[in-house]
Amino acid sequence: MTEIQRPGALYQQVAAAIREAILSGEFAPDSLLPSEAQLMTRYGVSRPTVRNAIAALRAEGLIDVRHGKGSFVRSSGQPVLTIERRISRTAEGKFVMHNGETWQEAEEPSTYRTRTTKVTGRLLQLNEEESLFGCDRLLIDPGTGTRAMHRTLIPFEAADGIRMLAEEPRTRPAAIYRLLTQDGHKLTWTETVSARMPLPDERTTLQLPDATPILHVARVTHGTDDRPLFLEELRFGADRAELAYRITADKQPTRRRQT
Repeated sequence: MTEIQRPGALYQQVAAAIREAILSGEFAPDSLLPSEAQLMTRYGVSRPTVRNAIAALRAEGLIDVRHGKGSFVRSSGQPVLTIERRISRTAEGKFVMHNGETWQEAEEPSTYRTRTTKVTGRLLQLNEEESLFGCDRLLIDPGTGTRAMHRTLIPFEAADGIRMLAEEPRTRPAAIYRLLTQDGHKLTWTETVSARMPLPDERTTLQLPDATPILHVARVTHGTDDRPLFLEELRFGADRAELAYRITADKQPTRRRQT
């Protein structure tokens, strides 16, 4: 039996002892923790104390409780999928999204009409309540089982001059890029990445374990005049995938010498 002699509530002391055993490698990643009865004997505490300790470690993301199987130590390994965020263009003018060909649609895309919020309006440089075409996709990487939620939001005013954008809002981003360039736009992109805890529907859809944050990627496509043309959002579990970027140095504008 391991004697608990630390300040704080008893369940916190037990949680700290189990945490140390996990971090030291005594309880290895992906391994099954000892049963409640075994932990009660090991630490000399009651069942409610063990359950509260497990709940605390579960909230920290150190363990994953699988109903009917027990408590498992969460894996500390690297994400199983690297998502390349590069965009390439072929000689024929076709845009290529790296990783784009590997994702499969897990269900039929959902198209709808919506309006800008405070957040999407800021990204698109529009006021709130501006009209948008929306399309939601649930994607899955067949090699790893990683799930991702993808959304495109196209302002009505951007779609006005390109008929297909209004008629087919489910058009994939690479095809939208091509339509925009054919319309005369020279495209650039800005992208931001943030992390947060998932909403209940996101946790269910992405099949996330307890205490797992999501990465939220927002990419804005800009036209020739730097005006935002449409917004893409990608959400996935931070435990499953990581992002990779290719960074190049911009050329500084040449200064004219005064004569």
